[in-house]
Amino acid sequence: MKKSQTGFTLIELMISLTLGLLISASVIQIMISNNATEGLNRALASAQENGRFIISRLRSELLMVGRYDMLSPDLNDDVDLVVEAAFVDNTPVALPGDFSNDLAKGSLEGATGTSDTLVVAFQGSEDCRGNTFGYDADEEFVVVNEYFIDGTSLKCKGFDGRVLRGQKIAVGNDANKAYTLLDDVYSFQVLYGITEPTATTDNTARPVQYVAADQISAAKTAGSQVVAIRIALLIKADSNMMLGTSSSFKLLDAEAITPTDKHLYKQFETTITLRNSKNTVRSRNI
Repeated sequence: MKKSQTGFTLIELMISLTLGLLISASVIQIMISNNATEGLNRALASAQENGRFIISRLRSELLMVGRYDMLSPDLNDDVDLVVEAAFVDNTPVALPGDFSNDLAKGSLEGATGTSDTLVVAFQGSEDCRGNTFGYDADEEFVVVNEYFIDGTSLKCKGFDGRVLRGQKIAVGNDANKAYTLLDDVYSFQVLYGITEPTATTDNTARPVQYVAADQISAAKTAGSQVVAIRIALLIKADSNMMLGTSSSFKLLDAEAITPTDKHLYKQFETTITLRNSKNTVRSRNI
């Protein structure tokens, strides 16, 4: 006896094809979603890594601001150290007009929508680029570092403070050559923590107010001193990851910023206590 053979009906084939297409579409969607998630994670990791690096770098350098030790055996003594100590103690954050050989050099409040410029002074053996300006190895002098945004890069320049003050002629190292600390920095904002005016007889040397660079001069006239620096940066992730919408960011006292593209951006902020300046302020009240 011959057995009849039967196959799939047309309806069964159509159902199978439909189910196969649905399953394939689901798998493809999961793969696309995983790729997008992976790209987002890479972008976040990139921004986070760059942010941690620059915050750590700036913190380690700015902790030295206001330092001056006349008793240090490494300090070069070719100038009047008492006068120089008074300058560094009173000018941890430099302003335009503080340096006779470069009256424009100093911390600046950026115009609306632009970044700030930070200029600081301290006793050290090299500037932010590792330059020694002709001094012997490990020999210390007054270092002046300038931090600013050039295009989309956070850069620094270093100077011999004695040259800026007209006490010596520049030796070696091109002070006008900027060193790039980090690329893809969209904004760099700075505020300065100042103490109470001397009239209050407050000797705690704690920051009671944070002001912009253009307010420091008036504060110093009243007897206040800068004892802390607050920094905020907006960093673009090193990735081609694009978001659906652009976010707005509010950095310190600056107006809200909305990047023109839809890349991933991340905001970083830190406050650095200038322990050397705090000790100087406290010593005045002993």
